[in-house]
Amino acid sequence: MNLSLEYKIREPKVVLAENPVLILLHGYGSNEADLFSFASELPEHYYIISARAPYDLQYGSYAWYAINFDADQNKFSDNDQARESRDCIANFIDELTQNYPINKEEVTLIGFSQGAILSYAVALSYPEKVKQIVAMSGYLNPDIIAEDYLKNNLHSLRIFASHGVVDQVIPVEWARKTAPFMEKLGVAITYKEYPIGHGVSPQNFYDFKNWLL
Repeated sequence: MNLSLEYKIREPKVVLAENPVLILLHGYGSNEADLFSFASELPEHYYIISARAPYDLQYGSYAWYAINFDADQNKFSDNDQARESRDCIANFIDELTQNYPINKEEVTLIGFSQGAILSYAVALSYPEKVKQIVAMSGYLNPDIIAEDYLKNNLHSLRIFASHGVVDQVIPVEWARKTAPFMEKLGVAITYKEYPIGHGVSPQNFYDFKNWLL
């Protein structure tokens, strides 16, 4: 099956007429095998689909968009590439629901780092395609959300967001802005912090799994 993104899949162990899906979106410089290592721990009635980002860095590493460093070591994101990836993920959701018996009303994005940043952008730009997101170690970048997103019906979205308080890659202050932003939009959000760096602790995993169920 030739879909627009490479991916790994775990079929549901409990087969329904239409099953819900968890779409895993990895971070910068990683690949689809990374978050897929969680698959066996996730609920058995879900399709688990781990997507590979479209930009090839090297040696099995991929990115949803480039991060460039200037002479002062300020990072800046290629927002054009990020917007392209946002639309690419939205299109990939459509391809999955056309090719697998997936319940379109039960699509969850689970993103880490750059994958979390993209999950926010996809959910706010295309809330009709996404029921809920788990965004770990990321932040909300308003510049990559569709321009007219305020016209969208965002009230059925649910979000679980988490961050490490000693994250050395994405400062926790950036993540803390997400909950007030979502609450203003009327989006239900659970936000948690953990005493870790840029990663997913066992407690974080346990909490989001419980939130899913």
